[in-house]
Order: sequence, then C-alpha cells, then structure tokens
Amino acid sequence: MKVDRQTMRTYMIDKLIPEIQARWPREARHETIWIQQDNAPSHVPVDDAVFAAAVARTGLDIRLMNQPPNSLDMNCLDLGFFASLQSLTDRTTSKNMDELIQNVYIEYQNYNPILLNRVFLTLQTCMIQVMKDNGGSRYKIPHMNKERLEAQGMLPTTLSCDSQLVQRAFELLNT
Repeated sequence: MKVDRQTMRTYMIDKLIPEIQARWPREARHETIWIQQDNAPSHVPVDDAVFAAAVARTGLDIRLMNQPPNSLDMNCLDLGFFASLQSLTDRTTSKNMDELIQNVYIEYQNYNPILLNRVFLTLQTCMIQVMKDNGGSRYKIPHMNKERLEAQGMLPTTLSCDSQLVQRAFELLNT
C-alpha cells in the first residue's frame, strides 16, 4: 500500500478523528488536542483545509503540529509509546506477519492510555530542558519518579513552565 499525503489524510479523518471522539474524556472536551507528526513528506500539513473541515464537524479543538526536525527526544512515539507497545507485543507469539499485525492491533486496542501520560510527561520535561538550553540538546532527560508519583495518585498530567523561560524561547525563535 502506498502511503502518501492523501492516504494519511484519509486515515486521520476516517479512523483517527472518530477514535479520538469516542475515547476523549468528556471533562476534557474543551481542551486543545494536539496531534504531533514528524516531518515526513507524506504527513498532513498543519494548515490542511480538508483536515480542518473534518475536525470542525466534531466540535473538538484538534490541531496538528510537527515535531522539531532532528530531535529524537521530541518524538513522543519513539520516546516511549512504540517501545512500550513493542514490549507488550513481544509477549505474544506470532507465526506469520498477519498474526504479528493482529497482535499489534490487539495490544494497541487494549493499551492503557494512562500509561501514555508517562511518555507525555517525559516529552514535556524534554521540551523544558530544550528551552533552558536555548534550543540546544546538551541536557539529560530529567527523571521524576513517575511510578512512585503514580502509585501515590500524585502524577500530574501536565507540567508547568516558568513564563520567563517561555518568553525567552519565543525571543530566540524570533531572532
């Protein structure tokens, strides 16, 4: 199957948006939902009119964004989700490619979305560190004892960031 921009757009409109609608928590319907893509040429442009029209019909605020180029720490899929999904799939036995695809699909459908919070928190910590390093990558990924905080019911879903740091990052981007 050829995966080009039209294929991606169709998949996102026909499959992804309905899944988001079905699964997004009611109490968070007013919040912006960001879909992060890497910079592959086949991905949907962030200002795609067809995608925007499909989103407008949902009543949700779904937006596309591209990750910064050449920044592995900013790719939350590589950062944790794919590795986590692969470790779950590796526990199953697949005799052929069709069974492997089916096993990945089953693990994806049964994936606990609460676990994704850990991935997105790591992404947020990386973003903060990049801003502290003036856009650089000379930092270590901070650890925040997520499992312990989660067990205590104290794991946040978002991290706050100093407004002066954000302002400085905007100034750097505009120079």
